[in-house]
Amino acid sequence: MTSVMWFRRDLRVNDNKALYHACKENDLLLLFQVNPAQFITGSPSHQAFFASVAHFKQEIDKTAHLQIMFGEPIECFQQLKDSLPSWDKVYFNRDETGYGAKRDEAAQAFFDEQKIEVQAFHDSYLHSAEEVKKSPTEYYKIFTPYYKKWREEIKETPFKVTLKHENIRKESLFLKYEEQFAEMTSDLPILDIGERAANTRLANFIKHDVADYDKARDFPELDKTSHLSRYLRTGEISIRTIWQSLQETEATEGRATFEKELCWRDFYNMIYVSFPNQKNEPIQENYRFIEWENNREYFKAWQEGKTGFPLVDAAMRQLKETGWMHNRLRMITASFLTKDLLIDWRFGEKYFQQMLIDYDPASNIGGWQWAASTGTDAVPYFRIFNPTTQSQKFDSTGKFIRKYVKELANLPDKYIHQPEKMSETEQKEHGLLLGKDYPFPIVDHKERRKLAIARYEFSKEHSRGNI
Repeated sequence: MTSVMWFRRDLRVNDNKALYHACKENDLLLLFQVNPAQFITGSPSHQAFFASVAHFKQEIDKTAHLQIMFGEPIECFQQLKDSLPSWDKVYFNRDETGYGAKRDEAAQAFFDEQKIEVQAFHDSYLHSAEEVKKSPTEYYKIFTPYYKKWREEIKETPFKVTLKHENIRKESLFLKYEEQFAEMTSDLPILDIGERAANTRLANFIKHDVADYDKARDFPELDKTSHLSRYLRTGEISIRTIWQSLQETEATEGRATFEKELCWRDFYNMIYVSFPNQKNEPIQENYRFIEWENNREYFKAWQEGKTGFPLVDAAMRQLKETGWMHNRLRMITASFLTKDLLIDWRFGEKYFQQMLIDYDPASNIGGWQWAASTGTDAVPYFRIFNPTTQSQKFDSTGKFIRKYVKELANLPDKYIHQPEKMSETEQKEHGLLLGKDYPFPIVDHKERRKLAIARYEFSKEHSRGNI
């Protein structure tokens, strides 16, 4: 009889929980199913993911074979069952939220109908949503008590996986899919991806950056964050491996701060499980009636990094150029979109979904609802980031701004955060004509702050009247 290892967001061999168990089988087929709808979008986020899939296939195919199939999951499974009647067991690492959870539910029904035994595992988080709860029937809603309980829970150690190449099928059952995938991924950049790159990144972070992570992480010009999120998104490194490496290094405030960030990742996953509609609805019902303006010109200016607020613009251009954005800047740009521009957070979340190479639904949605003050344990609606003071505090010399907003590169430090304060003479002196070479601020922060607070307070009052 034949078993199938179904890869999804776990593009690695080492410390892959489902693969660890699947490798005990005597006849094993390795499978990755491509959803054409995701591939065809061509978004930077999807391109980055499928570049990782292509790299993973190249590595596997050196000694074994990764079968590629195109189509909806059930359609692919039926084709596979028809071509491989001996298939009687499937291994995979389960998804708890969003599209993945719905796909797994439909797949489970198919496997039950076909009498295919399912071996599914929780592999993506240190703790699944059900493992850390307030009570057997109640999820946490506030981070601090969740974190306290989370710290007390025992963490799994990494699984040592040994591929038995003699037991893995090496022939392709569907050559047309292999050729189609090779053609569609031939032009995708394969840089700094894969298990080796992920583990190198982790080693460098542990060696050079984790000790002072608490002090340096908020300054984008220092670039002291881990950059591991992109590898966690694709599963090119496991969360257990990261945790184990942290425990083997010196206990510092930096390490503790980073560990808390890993807890936030688990927390947002748990929140998504407990509130599955949060991608489309605010968790806090008080803010269902916010009067968003959704100005298209403002949204375009925000996307293109042409708002007239230098740090916001630098952050958005970093996202467009690299597919990644520094965490502090994610908070600043999200606050600016929702509070200064009064644009619905769902537009921003969707744009980040398209652009981020490290897009994780639970963390991205949770982060946007936090910034918009609509989520659980979110920033209070009246605490609104001032984009100028944030710029002065976290990029004081303007080094990061100058890197991405090149038209401001020649400005002196005293104007780098507020170019609009230059006189016409100074503009000519520094070769920057405001309104032509770089925009004036598209909004007045002080006025928009007052308006945002009023809109949130109106929504609160209106919600009370509708309960």
